[in-house]
Amino acid sequence: MTDEVNGVTGVTGVNDHRLRAVIADDQALVRTGFGMILSADGIEVTAEAADGAEAVAAVRRTRPDVVLMDIRMPGMDGIEATRRILADDTAGEIRVIILTTYDLDHYVYAALTAGASGFLLKDVTPEHLVAAIRLVRSGDALLAPTITRRLIERFARREEAAPSAGPLRDLSGLTPRELEVLRLLATGLSNAELAERLFLSPTTVKTHIGRILSKLDLRDRVQAVVLAYESGLITPGGTADGALRDS
Repeated sequence: MTDEVNGVTGVTGVNDHRLRAVIADDQALVRTGFGMILSADGIEVTAEAADGAEAVAAVRRTRPDVVLMDIRMPGMDGIEATRRILADDTAGEIRVIILTTYDLDHYVYAALTAGASGFLLKDVTPEHLVAAIRLVRSGDALLAPTITRRLIERFARREEAAPSAGPLRDLSGLTPRELEVLRLLATGLSNAELAERLFLSPTTVKTHIGRILSKLDLRDRVQAVVLAYESGLITPGGTADGALRDS
């Protein structure tokens, strides 16, 4: 069975144990509402957290599959909590989905660079919330193409003004075809759109993306998009065709 959220498709329901989630949000009503939605769909909520420090502790204590992480919380915010969770050597396959009120929240880019697997607006429908959790748990990343193009373009510009946090990743190990896939991936294209653009099958596209992630030691396609901008492979406002395509 496949789930599709905002143009990104992932395989779910195959050899899938009962999913476990932690919900981190400083609003009790939000936590309760999301918890009811997840529980109704068979996803176990292992813990709730009202701030980042509680979220980190809850994740270490309960080892969930996915964390729904609010950004703006008292004390430790969601960005720092995400960074600490995913920097832990025992994090394994834990995925973090950022919750935000606005699709261009100015903290979202920082959260993605911290390792989050995507973001959701808080007014997400119950169906999309559940599909998103299953999508990232399957190993894919939650990237809404239109929102992602705008978000990455906006915040990559802001990052240009600041020094890089570390050495740029060496892309020399990628084949010409893999570089082409990475360039197009960074514009927000879904697997289906990549396949159509490159005249490849969706399976071949997934294989190329898998090899890119493996060679560059990346968690998922979100990190690949960020890396493409930070390495200069693609520049804000540009695509492999030289112009940003919105849809």
